[in-house]
Amino acid sequence: MYRYTDFDRQFVRARAAQFRDQLRRHRDGELSDDELRPLRVQNGWYIQRHAPMLRIAVPYGEIASRQLRMLARIAREHDLRDAGTPQERGGYGHFTTRHNLQFNWIPLAEAADVMDKLAEVDMHGIQTSGNCIRNITTDAFAGFAPDEEVDPRPYAEILRQWSTLHPEFAFLPRKFKIAIFGAAEDRAASGWHDIGLQLHRNEAGEVGFRVWAGGGMGRTPIVATLMADFVPWAQVLVYIEAIVRVYNLHGRRDNAFKARIKILVKAEGQRFVDRVNAEFAALLESDLMAGAHIIPQAELDRVAACFPNAPPLPALPPEPLPADTPLAYRRWLERNVHAHRFPGYRAVTLSLKRVGQAPGDATAAQMEAAADLADRFSLGELRVSHDQNLLLPWVPQTALRALWEQARAHGFATPNIGLLTDMITCPGGDVCALANARSLPVAAAITERFDDLDRLYDIGDIDLHISGCINSCGHHHSGHIGILGVDKDGSEWYQVTVGGADGSVLSGPAATGRIVGPAFAADEVPEVVEALIELYRRERAPGEHFVDLVRRLDARTLRQATDAARQHTAHPQPA
Repeated sequence: MYRYTDFDRQFVRARAAQFRDQLRRHRDGELSDDELRPLRVQNGWYIQRHAPMLRIAVPYGEIASRQLRMLARIAREHDLRDAGTPQERGGYGHFTTRHNLQFNWIPLAEAADVMDKLAEVDMHGIQTSGNCIRNITTDAFAGFAPDEEVDPRPYAEILRQWSTLHPEFAFLPRKFKIAIFGAAEDRAASGWHDIGLQLHRNEAGEVGFRVWAGGGMGRTPIVATLMADFVPWAQVLVYIEAIVRVYNLHGRRDNAFKARIKILVKAEGQRFVDRVNAEFAALLESDLMAGAHIIPQAELDRVAACFPNAPPLPALPPEPLPADTPLAYRRWLERNVHAHRFPGYRAVTLSLKRVGQAPGDATAAQMEAAADLADRFSLGELRVSHDQNLLLPWVPQTALRALWEQARAHGFATPNIGLLTDMITCPGGDVCALANARSLPVAAAITERFDDLDRLYDIGDIDLHISGCINSCGHHHSGHIGILGVDKDGSEWYQVTVGGADGSVLSGPAATGRIVGPAFAADEVPEVVEALIELYRRERAPGEHFVDLVRRLDARTLRQATDAARQHTAHPQPA
């Protein structure tokens, strides 16, 4: 993974010191709440429903064991509620879909101490929020995926350095998110980002980027528009600069709900593409821009050298499993162990999804245990996945059984990756000030209802995503089943969609799910999911996946199934 230089460390520590001084000035009355707000937000600090929330960047998903241990320490020492039993207190982190970790119970008075501790291990919250270019995300399998054409991590790091505190793009009309991948399969959900980038080679073997712009979820879900099929890799910063400049100039600033770039791209259509290409051409012709933003080969080589490959291992054929091999281990091998580009290695997902634990959450003890597993089995490195799990990228094939036993002891070995209970969920109304409804109780009820691996394996691959509000932090739009919390007359209700896609091979290109019926009460949601699953089991063709079936069936058939589920409860329809 990327190794910080002395400059990187000085920069992060100086930023932490600056934030400490800003907090002191606020405490002493020299800065008002309104004056502090943009300063804390661009360091990752929100004021949420009950307490401040800190969002920490895990750039392009790579995290070292020493960094994860520091996050565990912060959870133990700072992420604590003021009251409640030990089981109700804080002391945990929440991994998000965009390579971040969030703490929900850190007092703002302790914020400077936390930032100093993060800086000790080359971490920060810079630009994880605010109207700026946020944390760059990518494929959790980057660097070792068998279907990878070009490793995106060096380019992601160059993008991160270029965009951090960029003076021209620090106050955009709205937040701005970039995802990059270099494989055949889009595991970065790039079609749902403000800019999506795919590395590939042209017929001459040259490396370049396929570029999309204008994707986003939220109130108006829109899939990104293709801007260019091939931008030479050395010019990609110039092209991105052209996109963001056009957005900065023409994006709406009078209405926060219409300020994202997706609204501009949709409204302008081809005119937006033409403006970007004209700006790109003008920047390339400028001596200043050509000198400053064309990526030199030496710089790419320098950054790429910070991502060394694992030491070579012998390419061993898979060993046949003994007849008495536990079924749990066989299933774990099938679901949690992944193919690898380098002989002798496998990648292994540590599942953060099980009964009794909110999806994506990890306690301080679990973070420490995961760090220990990384040291023992994965060269001290982990990844944070889009699906809110942890991944060990460098596991020797010969160590799988030992890893399974250790992972199982710490609750990481649930063999459900890609199945219904491997759901994406935002924290929802339990902590978020923006949420209209709670996500976690609904997720828990569904997890408990489907806590049967035989049944899960019969259902097969399915993506279930839950958001507590229209901002779609749980990516409900792209779920095969999407659940959205809505407020109706002061009560929590849930809208259900089916057939969405995030760009994976199974789902197909990014697409928005279609709504099934009116909203449902919280205790109806598990019944609705049950009804959709039973409909699938009755109507599926041989080998047909759930997402293909719900796309094939008409709205009336789907509505009949969900209406039948409503009969099990006695809730009146909301107005």
